[in-house]
Amino acid sequence: MHYDYGRNKSECPEPIKAEVKGSLPHWLQGTLVRNGSGLFSVGESSYNHWFDGMALLHNFTIKHGEVTYRSRYLRSDTYNSNIKANRIIVSEMGTMAFPDSSKSVFSKVVTFLNHTIPDFTDNCAGNIIKYGNDYYATSETNYIRKIDPVTLETQDKLDYQKYLPVNLVTSHPHYDKEGNTYNMGTTIADKGKTKYIIFKVPATEKGASERPAALKSVEILCTLPCRSLFSPSYYHSFGMTENYIIFIEQPLKLDILKMATAYLRGVNWASCLKFHPEDDTLIHIIDRKTKKEVSIRYHTGAMVVYHHVNAFEEDGHVVFDVITYNDNSLYDMFYLDKLKQQAASGATSSPVNPMYKRFVLPLTNKVAETGKDLVNLNYTTASTVKEKDGKLLCQPEVLCEGVEVPRINYNYSGQKHRYVYLNVVGMSSLATKITKLDVQTKQRVDWTSENCAFTEPVFVPMPGASEEDEGVILTSVINGNPGESDFLLVLEGKSFKEMARIYVNAELHIDMHGFFIPQNDEV
Repeated sequence: MHYDYGRNKSECPEPIKAEVKGSLPHWLQGTLVRNGSGLFSVGESSYNHWFDGMALLHNFTIKHGEVTYRSRYLRSDTYNSNIKANRIIVSEMGTMAFPDSSKSVFSKVVTFLNHTIPDFTDNCAGNIIKYGNDYYATSETNYIRKIDPVTLETQDKLDYQKYLPVNLVTSHPHYDKEGNTYNMGTTIADKGKTKYIIFKVPATEKGASERPAALKSVEILCTLPCRSLFSPSYYHSFGMTENYIIFIEQPLKLDILKMATAYLRGVNWASCLKFHPEDDTLIHIIDRKTKKEVSIRYHTGAMVVYHHVNAFEEDGHVVFDVITYNDNSLYDMFYLDKLKQQAASGATSSPVNPMYKRFVLPLTNKVAETGKDLVNLNYTTASTVKEKDGKLLCQPEVLCEGVEVPRINYNYSGQKHRYVYLNVVGMSSLATKITKLDVQTKQRVDWTSENCAFTEPVFVPMPGASEEDEGVILTSVINGNPGESDFLLVLEGKSFKEMARIYVNAELHIDMHGFFIPQNDEV
C-alpha cells in the first residue's frame, strides 16, 4: 500500500456523521482524540521531516451507537505565523527555517539569536495529555496547547518554564487512580547544571468552582544530574510502578553546544542528536515515597528507547517492558525524501527492527556475589549480574520483534499485565497489521485487512470489567482500496475479532498518538 506522507491533509472542522457497519457495545460512550502531523508545505516551502508537519487533531465522538467525526488544525502560534507569512518561518527539529533574503540585517540578527538560545515551537503534534481536568496537545518542547477535545478548538498556550525550569518535556506522562499526573523534563545548563526533573501535577479538587491552570500546583518530586553537562540524554517516555519511577538515560544525546550553533552552520537541530554506541545505558530507579534515587546502579548495553510499555513490582524486583532499537535510524527513516524514495522503489523492508524487551531489576544487592544472577523470577530469562565494581549489569529478555506504539489496558498501569496491543511495523514505515501480544505465553494474534494501514491501537476497558482484556481496541485505518472510505476499526478485546467499522466521508491521516475520554469525563 502507498501512503503519501508529505501531502497536505484536509481538515473537517464541522462534525460529520459517520456510518457504523457492525455492532458497537452499548457502554462505549466518549471521544477518541488523536494527534499527528498533517500540513507539510506552506507556500513554496516544505518541511524536511514527517514529525515536523503542523499538528492536525481529529476525533471520533461515540454516543448511543452513533458516531461523528471532525478534524481541525491546531491554531498554534507556529501555524498562524507560517500561514500569515505563506512560508515556513518557525523552525522544527528536522527543519531549520531561514529568514527571507529580503529581510533587514537587524531582523536576521534577531532570528539568529532566537536560534542560539532556542525559543521552541508550539506546534504540538505528538500526543494528547491531561493535566487536572484539562486536555492539551503536546510535543516535547516547553510549550503545550490547551484544546477542547470535542470541538477541537485551540485554547490557551502554556509555557512549562513559567512553573518549572525545563526546556524539554515528554509527551507520555503517567496517571494514577487519584487523577494526579506525573511527567519529566530536562533542564539545560540552568545555573551551570543540566538535569532531569520528575514532577507531579495534582488532580483538580472535586467541586472546585474555578479551574486555574493545573501547572500552578506542580510539585517537583526529584531531580537527577545529567552524566554530561552539555549532552543530555534524549528520552520520549518513562516507566512508573506503585512505588517507583524508571528513567532510562540512554546514549542518544543532544549536543547543546552544536545545537546553539546549528542555525549559523545551516543545519537542523536534529543533526545535533547523536547516538553513542560506545556508552552504556544507565537505568535510574526513583523511590516515589522518599523522592530519591535508589542507591543501586543499574546499566545495560547501548540502545535507544522511545516507548515504555509498562512496569510493575514483583517479589523484590522492578520489571519493565520497553520497545528498543539498536541506534537512532528510526528518526532518519522519516525524513520525507527518504519516505518518497522508499515508496518509489517499492521497498518492502525497513532499515529498523524494533524489539519488545523485558528488563528485571532486583531491588537489593547487599549479599550478592560477584558474577551472580540476582533475578529470582522463574517466568523470565532476563538477568541482572553483580559486577566487581558493585554495579548491576542487566540483560533483557526479548518477547517480540517488529512491533511499536504499545498500548495496554491502562487500569493495569504499574501492575503486572498480560496483554499488549501494538502495530506490526517490521516490513515498512506503514503498519499493515495490529497485534495482541500475550506476554505470558509469548503468543500473538494479528489482525489485518488488505491494502490498509493502521494507527496506534487504543484499548478502552469495559466499565466494571473483571478481566484485563475485557473491552475494545480502537484504531483508525487508512483504506487504500479504490472507492472505499477510511474508517475507525473496533475490535473485541478478548477475541481480537472485528465488531464494527465506522466509515467517514473524509480523509484520515497517519498520526502519532491518541487518548480516549469517557463520556462522563468530557469537558
